[in-house]
Amino acid sequence: MDPARIRNFSIIAHIDHGKSTLADRMLDVTGTIQARQRQDQVLDSMDLEREKGITIKAQAVRMLHRAADGLEYQLNLIDTPGHVDFSYEVSRALAACEGAILVVDAAQGIQAQTLANVYMAMELDLTLIPVVNKIDLPSAEPERVAQELVDVIGFDPNEIIFASAKSGAGIEEILEAIVARVPHPRGEANAPLRALVFDAKYDAYKGVLVYVRVVDGHIDGREPLRLLQERTRFDPVEVGVFRPGFTVVPRLEAGEVGYVATGLKGVNEARVGDTVTTDRNAATEPLSGYREAKSMVYAGLYPSNPDQYPELRDALERLKLNDASLHWQPESSAALGFGFRCGFLGLLHMEIVQERLEREFGLDLVATAPSVEYEVTRSDGSEMVVDSPAALPEPDKIREVREPWVRVNITLPSRFVGAIMGLIDERRGEYVKLEYLDHAAVEGESRVLAEYLVPLSEILVDFYDQLKSRTSGYASLDYHIEGYRPAKVSRLDILVNGDPVDALSAIVPTEQATERGRKLVSALRELIPRQLFDVPIQAAIGGRILARETVRAMRKNVLAKCYGGDVSRKRKLLEAQKAGKKRMKMLGSVEVPQEAFMAVLKLRD
Repeated sequence: MDPARIRNFSIIAHIDHGKSTLADRMLDVTGTIQARQRQDQVLDSMDLEREKGITIKAQAVRMLHRAADGLEYQLNLIDTPGHVDFSYEVSRALAACEGAILVVDAAQGIQAQTLANVYMAMELDLTLIPVVNKIDLPSAEPERVAQELVDVIGFDPNEIIFASAKSGAGIEEILEAIVARVPHPRGEANAPLRALVFDAKYDAYKGVLVYVRVVDGHIDGREPLRLLQERTRFDPVEVGVFRPGFTVVPRLEAGEVGYVATGLKGVNEARVGDTVTTDRNAATEPLSGYREAKSMVYAGLYPSNPDQYPELRDALERLKLNDASLHWQPESSAALGFGFRCGFLGLLHMEIVQERLEREFGLDLVATAPSVEYEVTRSDGSEMVVDSPAALPEPDKIREVREPWVRVNITLPSRFVGAIMGLIDERRGEYVKLEYLDHAAVEGESRVLAEYLVPLSEILVDFYDQLKSRTSGYASLDYHIEGYRPAKVSRLDILVNGDPVDALSAIVPTEQATERGRKLVSALRELIPRQLFDVPIQAAIGGRILARETVRAMRKNVLAKCYGGDVSRKRKLLEAQKAGKKRMKMLGSVEVPQEAFMAVLKLRD
């Protein structure tokens, strides 16, 4: 198709503002899916996405739309996630587009992630089409939300479209706005092929499938291709587009979005962000990809059955192809055996990865407590990066530790500001500024955008839950790394029966170590099963014990058969029992259940 009649765009919004439903209505109106194929959240194809009601993976689809001018246009939509943990998926989708539809809920208005996505799109110089969605809700205030878009982001009031993805109102207007406002692709059809790889997945029959946006030249499926940065050569198995399933086409022209089945069996041979070109008349300059994903949360993943270690490695390799933001490397633990240290974008990302590994690859996993990445200056002046408690040197070998801080943006009704100030204070945070989003308060209450600086380790576990709880569910959150600051932290070790369990260790603020140690050993005492001998559970920093609990032994009544007689007989039986328990304590091993590792996550409960 003529590039002048191609439009590549994304839908961006805060979580649960109606992106997936809007995509469904577009597919309906353009006739991309038939009535018999219709279902809710067509592009949310993963079971996890449907169960949790969120988009996890960016999905692409091609639609054909006959516009008001009588011409047929090719609209390539890349649907994006809304949760802050998956903002990397949004950046990948936006890199392949010229425009974006900004969806805002007519009842909730601008939220934290709305602004984060807007800034991301502005950095890439994309054309934004503002849409106020859910105007049919009883609580909808479309005029107020439209004024917010004008005041906070600076849209022209005439640009804003009012719609309801549920009822289909305004969908035609949105499609016409895409045709009229989003620029067409500006690639050169006769130049050497350059296509940006914006996603990839593995297929057992076709090998690695790379999702591409063709910038220059064309892909016809007959000519050998290669990846510029990985220098991998391959003969394409097939070339196709998303409608929304895989549909084979003869070729992909400049400006189009589609996929190439490479036939590559090695999942490390293709990388998201690489450039596809022809093998003979190859382009010399690769396309500028997008920023590498920076892991924010680290945790160990271990197979419950040690024999599944090779399967876990293979599963991680395949998942890494589909999820470029996942990082991992092998590690071993005295308590759990061989496993992998994995880096995630956030706790939801970690939960999704673990569930996908268990569901899609049939693995049974044990996950250790999450931690963040610390910068450490040793006593000898050398620098190191620590993402695991086990790697933190002893206190006498450390000159300085620096921990990551994040800039947190929270949007909330003004009546909850005091509650959030208290939460931030508990988490060692600092106030930055408070900004009112709607100056004309509705029913006497305004919404505010609050900005704070908080240590990343403090928002890892239950910060989001506490935020929702203290604001009755009205607050929304966005955050990004701000930098590193000096911190007074220590490694809290847990000893079970005198042996340190490295997988239960945690890096905690030194002044909170005693309190956390007490809470943790108290929780573990309820979770570790009783043995035939007493099991001491201790929390320690270095050689100093901070707290202790004991799991009492199961005791057999050896005196039950003694009805009388000399007391020395009873004493002899008790001494034999005591000696046996002492011997068992020296030789016995204590199995720590998975619930014990999860107890580390619930210290604040």
